[in-house]
Amino acid sequence: AVYGTLAALRRMLTRDRGTIVQIGSALAYRAIPLQSAYGGAKHAMQGFTESLRSELIPDGSNVRITMVQLPAVNTPQFRWVKSRLPNEAQPVPPIYQPEVAAEAIFYAAHHDRRQFVLGFQNALIIGLNKLAPGIGDRYLAMTGYKSQQTDQPRDRDRPHNLWEPVPGDQGAHGVFDDRSKETSWQLWANMHSRTLALLTAALAGAIFTIARRKSE
Repeated sequence: AVYGTLAALRRMLTRDRGTIVQIGSALAYRAIPLQSAYGGAKHAMQGFTESLRSELIPDGSNVRITMVQLPAVNTPQFRWVKSRLPNEAQPVPPIYQPEVAAEAIFYAAHHDRRQFVLGFQNALIIGLNKLAPGIGDRYLAMTGYKSQQTDQPRDRDRPHNLWEPVPGDQGAHGVFDDRSKETSWQLWANMHSRTLALLTAALAGAIFTIARRKSE
């Protein structure tokens, strides 16, 4: 990701335009059991992105960098990842289809957002971790192991892609289609946040006006 970002910057800086979208996760803020390598990588990308953003500002660059924090997504990774778990790995529910993630990434690429968090649970996790990280430690210690495994024993002979790619086209969808959400109301609200803010302000003003007239 770092080398890819630097390669993009070499072209974007000379043109003084463009958007770099980094793919993150709630694990960039709140790591979970069994995911130390993944959580560490997402923490690192968050730090790298923040540092790069602060370096672009003094140069007056119009190149923009944003990070999309994704929830659990139904991708093939959970069937080609190398695993030592007793049962098959699964994303922590709620799970979203890849198309929902793609919509959020596309939106972030075309709108001026410092960060875009997808999924209500993701936003809640990030917010709660700032307020009470110790509660998150204990909750995840109790639930984090079971929530990342199915009831199906792991196939010890299935191929994985740690040392080399798994042959064939694995597609974009994993095996959790029947459990994955195809829409996100939080994504819709996030994309229309300004409109919702104006409607909320207008509604509050109307309620205040009605209440004042009744009091008179």
